[in-house]
Amino acid sequence: METSFYNGLERYRAQTAVVDDTGVTLTYEDLENYAKKIGELLPQRSLAFCYCENTAGSLCSYIGCLYNSVVVLLLNRSIDKELNQELMNRYKPSFIFAPVEDRDIYSDYSDMYTEHGYMLLERGNKTSICLHDELALLLTTSGSTGSPKLVKQSFSNIQSNAQAIAEYLELDGEERPITTLPMNYTYGLSIINSHLQVGATICMTTKGILQKEFWDFFRQQQATSFGGVPYTYEMLKKLRFFGMKLPSLRTMTQAGGKLTPKLHKEFAQYAKEQGKRFVVMYGQTEATARMAYLPYEKSLDKYGSMGIAIPGGKFELIDVDGKIITASDTVGELVYYGPNVTLGYAEGLEDLKIGDERKGKLITGDMAKRDEDGYYYIVGRKKRFLKIFGNRVNLDECERMLHTEFVQNECACGGVDDKLCIYYTGSSMRGQSSISHDFDTEKGEEIGKKMEQFLSHKTGLHPSAFVSMQVEEIPKNDAGKILYKELPAIG
Repeated sequence: METSFYNGLERYRAQTAVVDDTGVTLTYEDLENYAKKIGELLPQRSLAFCYCENTAGSLCSYIGCLYNSVVVLLLNRSIDKELNQELMNRYKPSFIFAPVEDRDIYSDYSDMYTEHGYMLLERGNKTSICLHDELALLLTTSGSTGSPKLVKQSFSNIQSNAQAIAEYLELDGEERPITTLPMNYTYGLSIINSHLQVGATICMTTKGILQKEFWDFFRQQQATSFGGVPYTYEMLKKLRFFGMKLPSLRTMTQAGGKLTPKLHKEFAQYAKEQGKRFVVMYGQTEATARMAYLPYEKSLDKYGSMGIAIPGGKFELIDVDGKIITASDTVGELVYYGPNVTLGYAEGLEDLKIGDERKGKLITGDMAKRDEDGYYYIVGRKKRFLKIFGNRVNLDECERMLHTEFVQNECACGGVDDKLCIYYTGSSMRGQSSISHDFDTEKGEEIGKKMEQFLSHKTGLHPSAFVSMQVEEIPKNDAGKILYKELPAIG
């Protein structure tokens, strides 16, 4: 069991590790002292849940767990209540880290310790569990559709990916990244991990890019970089970002879905003209975080590309028969090899004692092509997922929830990244949950709006991510399977 990544905090003891927008400032020595305190309270190889927000207290909780070989599941503080209860029931965590304001939510847990606005709570009747020695961290699959499936990450997964990112982004202790993504999201966490690897200062804020307070904090802290999903960059353009005065900004990174080539080119051009770096990346939770990056020097020449494999990684393209494709500009399924490929999935406690099932190989489910210079371009997905504002959303899971809620309406889910379309027939029905009300007298258009509202509520995603379309029937084949390609395209 290798935990040297977070046992190396003493390398940067006097340097500032984190500053947040509540006024908390902590050095790497402060992080280490907090971690040692957690080590006195929690037994190694126990299981904890951490309800995250972008604050120093949340970061301390995460570090305290990894430092002491406590396996931790990172969740959004505002997680859907039903999903949270399902996870609680399946994994039965012995300990919880959460903001002190949420004390009433966890009434069946007792207090152990509080610092930096976060409390550590203990379950009275602990469940005996067996955890594999390599298991360090649990994350959801960047989705928010109610599935309790988790990705199992090892200590070496975390460290190898952090080192690779730090290498290709040329990070050092002078960096001051500002948080724009949740730390329980694999991309947001990778920014934290890679910068802690080099002794940088993390600027943590709960504010978003649409708020004036975010940019005030950015300038006050002289932030040097930020990361964003495609939606982030769409909003930045609408905010007239290209006209902002941000002299401290050096680097912008993008992942969590494919930028439109047009937007990619615009930000690459801006970066070139302003002497900044724009780095497009590609990754999945199943590969810890990052698998590919487009060197900033190539950002304009190769706009639309996800780039090349990260240091220590390798790509292949395979055809429908699993044979390796060697020709350029030929579409195949993307396969990745590297030390950051995670152990596998967990759907319950029994899965936490299982070791490495992937053996360093990840079949991504993405379809891609490679140009003659060796740069890769994503062209689509083999499986039914969309990236919605950086969150991977399982269309089949959305359909399942809709079928459960709207029992008298046929429906199907499709769409494109950042826009999920609900196709439905207009028969009357009665909703089943507390947010649905009685729909017996409502017309088809109103039903569609209720479906949009329901999915927005269940996933926690902004209502603008959803659109509905009433159809006469859902096309199906003779076996009763939906013919998704025959559904009308959305505008």
